[in-house]
Amino acid sequence: GFLLLALSIGALQMMLDRGESLNWFAHPEIVLLAALCAASFYLFVSHILTSEHPFIEPALFADRNFSVGMLLIFVVGIILLATLALMPPFLQNLVGYPVIDVGLLLAVRGVGTLVAMLTVGRLASRVDLRWLVVVGFLLSAVSMWDAAGFTDEVGAGPILRSGFVQGMGLGFLFVPLATITFATLTPRFRNDGTSLFSLVRSLGSSIGVSIVVTQLARSTQANHAVLVESLTPYRAALRGAVEGLGTVDVTSVAGLAMLNAEVTRQARLMGYLQDFEWLMMASLLPIPLVFLLRTGTRR
Repeated sequence: GFLLLALSIGALQMMLDRGESLNWFAHPEIVLLAALCAASFYLFVSHILTSEHPFIEPALFADRNFSVGMLLIFVVGIILLATLALMPPFLQNLVGYPVIDVGLLLAVRGVGTLVAMLTVGRLASRVDLRWLVVVGFLLSAVSMWDAAGFTDEVGAGPILRSGFVQGMGLGFLFVPLATITFATLTPRFRNDGTSLFSLVRSLGSSIGVSIVVTQLARSTQANHAVLVESLTPYRAALRGAVEGLGTVDVTSVAGLAMLNAEVTRQARLMGYLQDFEWLMMASLLPIPLVFLLRTGTRR
């Protein structure tokens, strides 16, 4: 059972790592890895359902809190690492911040998480934990909504604000979600449950990064095509901009290359903002699942 699960996860991780560079399922290697992942996982599920001594007991998933908590921590994994995969290249390549400044700007997310965890510690015994989880998802959504309004001239203030709010959202999610996920789980299953809980969060992070990177590349191409449609010699706005700058000669190869570079830059900016919007929706969609959790405990 362990070997089958390890083989399935290994194939999935390799597929996610190499998919974007190989154009996903247009390449036979990705198809082979996907087939290996699916076959191994199918055999793993068959093993735990039919073996006398399975690697993971199926009864573990009969607990509703645990099953719903696994889905929610998967989404948290997506939000956690996907944002970190987008923000540094956005701030460094498009906005123009030095590497050190990018690190300092993103460090405020940890401060937000610290503040939230201290707050959660005081509220946990007084407030329904489900509402703390809901607040966490809402704060993450607000952070991504804020980031979706960034421009290529965004200042440090909005970046710090968005990062701090997202850090608070993650702080409101981790502890309450882990507590309520294991609240009703039979004690003998808690060791296996803890391992699976961490595994699913890591898988969510890997899948989230692959999704946002792929979406960024495809959105950039689509946005570029739409923007280029408006760049014709007959548009007064384009002629005015070129004449106003006085540095771009659209009749020369060099001028057209400069113009294309700027269009690509703006298309990529739009792609980042669309990714932030996608992460905002990913933070909002699982909220109804929170109310499937039960607040009781099992000793």
